[in-house]
Amino acid sequence: MIVGVDASRATSTHPTGTETYSRRLIEALLGLGSPSCRFRLYFRTPPLPGAFPGAQERVIPFPRLWTHLRLSWEMARHPPDLLFVPAHVLPLVRPALTLATVHDLGYLAFRHAHPILQGWYLDLSTRWNARVATHLLADSEATRTDLAERYHVPRERVTVAYPGYDGGLTAPVQPAATAAAKARYGIVGDYFLYVGTLHPRKNLRRAIAAFAAVRTPVTLVLVGRHGWRAAELEDQVRRLGLESRVLFPGYIAEEDKAALLAGALAFVFPSLYEGFGLPVLEAQASGCPVLCSATSSLPEVAGQGAILLDPGDTDGWTEAMDRVANDPALRSALVERGRVNLERFSWQRCASTVLQVIGSLVGCSDGDIMASIPRPGART
Repeated sequence: MIVGVDASRATSTHPTGTETYSRRLIEALLGLGSPSCRFRLYFRTPPLPGAFPGAQERVIPFPRLWTHLRLSWEMARHPPDLLFVPAHVLPLVRPALTLATVHDLGYLAFRHAHPILQGWYLDLSTRWNARVATHLLADSEATRTDLAERYHVPRERVTVAYPGYDGGLTAPVQPAATAAAKARYGIVGDYFLYVGTLHPRKNLRRAIAAFAAVRTPVTLVLVGRHGWRAAELEDQVRRLGLESRVLFPGYIAEEDKAALLAGALAFVFPSLYEGFGLPVLEAQASGCPVLCSATSSLPEVAGQGAILLDPGDTDGWTEAMDRVANDPALRSALVERGRVNLERFSWQRCASTVLQVIGSLVGCSDGDIMASIPRPGART
């Protein structure tokens, strides 16, 4: 049996959350393997040699409309038994069996946080996946509920497969590495850290406003690619006279991210809506205390390993930042609870769930696919 996978988002040199999901999940699927299941990966640009061992690779470059024109043509000529799209939209032409991941429906809950055309495209593409996919994966129960309520998708057509996190982040970071990373980005003294794209849905205007009232002398470091309306954040910082206390390093290397997470007083994540919230797990894996919003999937993901706050409560965020900055015992407790919370998540466990879904769709419930999946309670 051949399982085709749209791997076009797995080769990004500057991956965001969905692109990281695509790459890590594909790696985990190949790692589990199955004698009766061969994976055929479709790329728009060539992957690095040896990046996806054990898979058939089809590099099919095309300048525009790659999914609906070039991938559709490939499906018409050489269809796999099942097509899995982990981070994009199903093509117009596709095999009879399809599986797609829906990461979130935040564009419906917070339309003002997206450009009009982007919101329209996200709505249209997700409706398409919801309508034509044989089965859907969701990153969280929150997203599964959104699919049922907003697009009327029967809950039995959606399986929750929690993403994992980069296990390398749990490795101890030497103080010298953190000091070097801080020096590279001009960070002096203690700091709060945010990691993610800078755009309105992340609610960073609220974080900056709350930070402006923090009494403790610390820095706020907002790491990530500048997205839509990011310039408004820099304007806000100038108006508040916080240029020396709020830093915008941009997109940074993975090793620097790990070093900065390990050295931060806390990870600050005031997002209005998340389909999963992978940065929360990354912070917990790095031994960083977490402050995050009590909304959408974030309580489900953060568990007991975070202080959960109303994303609209500026004073509450100020108080929490001051408290965490001045209470080492609280920081230690959050770090320990974060480590316990991580036990619920791994990319291998996510891949096992996906393989179970694939097995059920192709009728291999008692075949080699299912035999390759770790039994409940096994180490993952």
